[in-house]
Amino acid sequence: MNLTPFHIAVTCRDLAEARAFYGGVLGCPEGRSDSAWVDFDLFGHQFVVHHDPGLGPNGKVGHLFNPVDGHGVPVPHYGVVLRPEPWQELAERLGSQQVEWVIEPTTRFAGQPGEQSTMFLLDPTGNALEFKAFRDIEGQLFAKQ
Repeated sequence: MNLTPFHIAVTCRDLAEARAFYGGVLGCPEGRSDSAWVDFDLFGHQFVVHHDPGLGPNGKVGHLFNPVDGHGVPVPHYGVVLRPEPWQELAERLGSQQVEWVIEPTTRFAGQPGEQSTMFLLDPTGNALEFKAFRDIEGQLFAKQ
């Protein structure tokens, strides 16, 4: 599977807090930055946080939650599909941090074509992230139930 990196930009309430989370907690290398935004390398993809002063120091973005395999999945959310080993390493890294879990590391759609390991967490501003892994990305990523 030969993929092109994606670019996504989200808001944050505080750039220093975002740097601590994305750089420190997730371990994403920092790229370019300005006084109002910061680029991060999110597993080879360009992820940008933009400061939104309107959120205030305690502001959070909102979500709705859709039921998926017995869990409430936050929408919107973004994330990365990983191979099983890096996913497990990230799950262990996050488990040792004080992260705000929405859905702790778990397997969903067990025994079905789309079986996957997944975890959802919130950044300090409330942006929802999902990291998932498939044993066979090429065969399972777009498999129909």
